[in-house]
Amino acid sequence: MIRFLQTPGPIKKIVLGGMLLVICGAMVITLVPGGLGSNLGIGGPRQGVIATVDGSEVTTVDVNRTTDNMLREQFPKAGAQTAMLRPYFAQRALDNLISQKAILAEANRMGLRATDAEVRDEIQHGRYSNVFFPNGNFIGQDEYQARLDQAGLTIPQFEEEIKNQILFTKLQNLISGTAMVNDAQIREEFDKKNTKVKLEYAVLDKDAIAKSLKPSDAELKAFYDRNKASYTNSVPEKRKIKYAVIDNAKLEGQTQVTSQEIQSYYDQHRDDYRMDQQVNVRHILIKTPLAGADGKVDQKGVDAARKKAEDVLKQVKAGGDFSELAKKYSEDTGSATNGGSIGWIGKGRTVPEFESKAFSLPKGGTSDLVQSSYGFHIIHVDDKQEAHLKTLAEVKNQIEPILAQQKVSRAAEAEAASLVSQARNGGLDKAAAAKGLQVINTDFVSRNDALPGIGSAPQFMDAVFSQADKAPPAQAQLQQGSAIFEVTAIRSPSTPGFEEIRPRVESEFKNERTTTLLAQKTQELSDRAKAGHDLKKAAKELGATIKTSDFVLPDGQVPDIGSMGGPASVAFTMKPGDISGPITASNAGIVLSVADKQEPGQQEFDAKKDEIRDGLVQAKQSELFGLFVGNIREQMEKSKKIQINQQEKEKLTRAPGGVEGE
Repeated sequence: MIRFLQTPGPIKKIVLGGMLLVICGAMVITLVPGGLGSNLGIGGPRQGVIATVDGSEVTTVDVNRTTDNMLREQFPKAGAQTAMLRPYFAQRALDNLISQKAILAEANRMGLRATDAEVRDEIQHGRYSNVFFPNGNFIGQDEYQARLDQAGLTIPQFEEEIKNQILFTKLQNLISGTAMVNDAQIREEFDKKNTKVKLEYAVLDKDAIAKSLKPSDAELKAFYDRNKASYTNSVPEKRKIKYAVIDNAKLEGQTQVTSQEIQSYYDQHRDDYRMDQQVNVRHILIKTPLAGADGKVDQKGVDAARKKAEDVLKQVKAGGDFSELAKKYSEDTGSATNGGSIGWIGKGRTVPEFESKAFSLPKGGTSDLVQSSYGFHIIHVDDKQEAHLKTLAEVKNQIEPILAQQKVSRAAEAEAASLVSQARNGGLDKAAAAKGLQVINTDFVSRNDALPGIGSAPQFMDAVFSQADKAPPAQAQLQQGSAIFEVTAIRSPSTPGFEEIRPRVESEFKNERTTTLLAQKTQELSDRAKAGHDLKKAAKELGATIKTSDFVLPDGQVPDIGSMGGPASVAFTMKPGDISGPITASNAGIVLSVADKQEPGQQEFDAKKDEIRDGLVQAKQSELFGLFVGNIREQMEKSKKIQINQQEKEKLTRAPGGVEGE
C-alpha cells in the first residue's frame, strides 16, 4: 500500500477513493442472496440520487465509482468490452451499496457503535497500518491529510468509512457468531469428500446408435413439416455488392519522411524521450511474519528471519554467486527463479527502504541487510542509468514509422474521400478506373462470407448490410485500409424448402432420434441389470461395453462418464453390488455398479477434522449472514425505507442497445 500511495498517477485517486467507499459493500457482494428487485418505489429520491436507504442517499456518483472499481478489479483488460459489461456491474454496484447502507442502518438501530478509540486502533493496526503507521510510527498529521487529499477524501470522510467498517464487522460477528457445527456434521462432510469408489460400468455409445439410423424420405419430410416453424427465414439475407479497395500498403511505398520532419517531431516531443534515473537490480528476500489479528508481529519470527538473512549475506560476501544464492534462498518467488533479478526500476516503484538503498549503491555494488515491510533484503545493482534525454540518433528509427503512418493515414483518408465523391457523381466503375483501382463485383453473399481482396471483414460487412437499398456508394474501414462499396441487389431472408436443406433436416432428425433411443436403451440396460443382478450380462445383450475404473474421489473424473460431481455422484450413495439407474454422459449412456468402496480412516479424519470444521463454520456463517441481510432488505423494502429513483437507475443499468441490464 505504501508503494501504491507513493507512485504518482491519476489512477491512484480513483482506486483508493473507490476502495474506501466500498470497504463494507465489497464484503456484501458474495453474501447477499438474490437481486435488487424491479419495483421498490418511485418518485422519492431527487435527481442525481439513485436510491435512499432509511434516509441515507446512494448517489449516481457512488454507483459509478463502485462500478468502475469492480470492472477494473475483475476485468483489467476488458478494453472496449467494458461498455457491454457495465450495465450488469452497475446493477451489482447499486445492489451492494444499498445492502451496505441497510446493514449500517440496522447496526445503528441495534445500538452498535464504533468509538473514536476503535477507529484509531483500526487505522494504526488494521489494513491501513502500513500506509499511516509504517514501522509502527505515525506519518504525521500533515502527511495524513495529504495522502487522503490524493484520494479525494477528507479526514472526517475517511474516518467515517472506518467507523462503517467497524460497525459492519461487529454486526457480522454478532450474527455469524451463532454458527455451530457438531462432530456428526464434520464426520459426514469428511466422509462425503474422502470416500472412494471403484466402478464397473456399461457404456452405450451415442455415435454408434446414430450411425445405425437410416431414415426414409417420408420420415425426414414428416420431421421437416413438424418443425417447419424453426426453418422460417433460416436462409439469411444476402446481398450483391461491388467495391474498390484502397490498400494502405501501396500508399506506404509511395510515402517518404524527410529528416526535417523527423527533427521537428523530435523537438515537439522531447518530453517523451526523457529517461528517468533507473537501476537494474536483483535481490534476495527473507520474509518476516505478518502482523496477527491483534496488530502485533511475532518477534521470534522476525529474529529467525534476520538470522537466516545474515547467514545468506555472509555467503554473498564470501564470494558466493548472487544469482545462485537467490535461486536457493530468496522467498520472492517472482524473482528467485531469475536469480533474484527484478530488472530495471525507476523511483517510486518499490518501498522506500529498498529504493533508497538500491539507488545509492554503485554499479556492481551489494548492500548489507535492508529491512522493509516485506522482510530482509540483500540488494545487488547490476547496472545504473542516469536521467538523460535520448538523442535524435537514438530515437530516429522510432519516429520515422510514426510519421510515415500519419502520412499514410492522411493520404488514405484523402484518397477515400475523393473516390466516394467521384463515385457518387459518375459511378464507382468510372471513379475507380480513373484512380487505377479494380472494381470487384460479387454474387449474392451473406454477412459472414469472406470476400475477394478483403477476406473476412466483420466491420465492412456490418456496413454493407446496414446500407439502405439503392443508397449511393459509401466508405467502410478494412484492416488493410478502406473500401468504397455499393449494394447492387438484396435478397431477403427466406424459408428453405425440404430438398434445399435435406442434409440439415437429416442431421437434426438423427440427433433427436439418437437422443431418444439412447435414453430408452440406457433405461432398458439398467432395468435388465437390476432384474438379473448382473450388469455384464445385460450389457452383452444390448451391445454395451463394460469398463472398470480405478478408485476415484467425488471430485474425480472417469473416462466416458466424465466428472463424478455430476449425475454419477449417485455412486457415492450406493453400496458395493448396487446398480444405478440410467446416467446420461456427454456422448454416452451409462449404467454403473459399485465394485468396491473405501471409507477414509480415523487417522486421516483426525488430521483433517479442524480444517473441515473451519470450512463448515465459515459456510454456515456466510449462510446465516446472507439470510440476515436478505431479511433486512425485505423488511425495509416493504416499509418503503428503501426508495429507488427508477429514472436514474435506468440511466445507469441500460445496456448499449437500450435494454436495461439484468
